[in-house]
Amino acid sequence: MPFNIMTLSLVDRPISRAEGLKILERDQFCCQYCGLDGKASFENALVMSVDFVVPRARKGKKDPGNLVACCRPCNMIKRTRVYANFDEARKYVLAQREEMRHAWETKRVRPAARAATA
Repeated sequence: MPFNIMTLSLVDRPISRAEGLKILERDQFCCQYCGLDGKASFENALVMSVDFVVPRARKGKKDPGNLVACCRPCNMIKRTRVYANFDEARKYVLAQREEMRHAWETKRVRPAARAATA
């Protein structure tokens, strides 16, 4: 069992490939946060992973109830934060994605708007 230097505690090993595949199949290769369909295209399949709802860094267990299929962007947004339940985590991830989308669209539109006024 590996030792976590940040929390000075032992943590379970990451899930095996077979365990991850079972979780992805259970959730039908669909991100449980944003709904991305991992079966829709090869590119979508490449970004699918398994997420610990309660992160291992926060003593989350490796049981199937704590694991969900998710895309890597959602996994990166959620990071190691701890939430009261899965619905709260999902709400946070979706809000962050929307905020990031708005910021990206704002930056993308500005150069086009300048060119139109010139």
